[in-house]
Amino acid sequence: MPSKLRIFETVLYADDLAAAERFYREVLGLRTLQTSDLFITLRCGPGYLLIFNRRKSVEEGRTVPSHGTSGPGHLAFTVTSDDMDVWRQHLNDSNVPIEDEVEWKSGGRSIYFRDPAGNSLELAPPDLWDRWS
Repeated sequence: MPSKLRIFETVLYADDLAAAERFYREVLGLRTLQTSDLFITLRCGPGYLLIFNRRKSVEEGRTVPSHGTSGPGHLAFTVTSDDMDVWRQHLNDSNVPIEDEVEWKSGGRSIYFRDPAGNSLELAPPDLWDRWS
């Protein structure tokens, strides 16, 4: 068996990359590493979040295989239980509506909200899935 995998990057899609970059930089505190008319690259912990222009990402003839989705995507960020209330207040102060809060039967809770492109974002405890086993 090869070495264990870890997620290196994940991708969401948006029609307005400038609005997406502002949101992820100003509201979520991610650092922009690269911008182009095709995508933006943001540092997120040890990995990377790429936001691709939805229309350009499906074009043929790029240096990597074309890819994309239709409809909103989903991404969950790790937040400790101690920081969940601070994040809720920060989202409120940033005028980001909280779409839902879920108290999990296994323990812990998640906060759901949307980015400017309509992608579903979640703040979740780092051990959420371990609690289900």
